[in-house]
Amino acid sequence: MSPYCLIFEKACHLLVELEHNAYWAVRKLNFHMQAAWEKRLLQLNELDKFRLQTYENAKIYKEKTKRWHNKKIMECHFELGQYVLLFNSRLKLFPGKLKSRWSRPFCITKIFFHGAVELENESSRNQFKVNA
Repeated sequence: MSPYCLIFEKACHLLVELEHNAYWAVRKLNFHMQAAWEKRLLQLNELDKFRLQTYENAKIYKEKTKRWHNKKIMECHFELGQYVLLFNSRLKLFPGKLKSRWSRPFCITKIFFHGAVELENESSRNQFKVNA
């Protein structure tokens, strides 16, 4: 026997008893190993079906949302010389509570084939391109 076991004899026995009780409980719970394995496999299959169904539902939701959004978009046709308002999408924080995100009317000077337009400021004659 080691000197530790001689001094702390009850502690050694207590550890062995605890280890034996833990082993007994694990053995009792896992007595039907095949049934537990089949049940776990069934749970994993159900979880996989649930995950696939969730992906399918998310796909359907995205398609419906896209159709609804595309239906709400109005198609704009611009012509040369037409006056338009410019939407400032970068204006996130503004000092005035009721400050508008739309800027003064600009005149369209050129229309590009890919959808961009060239606008001209009437007062300063500055020209710049924006996405239509």
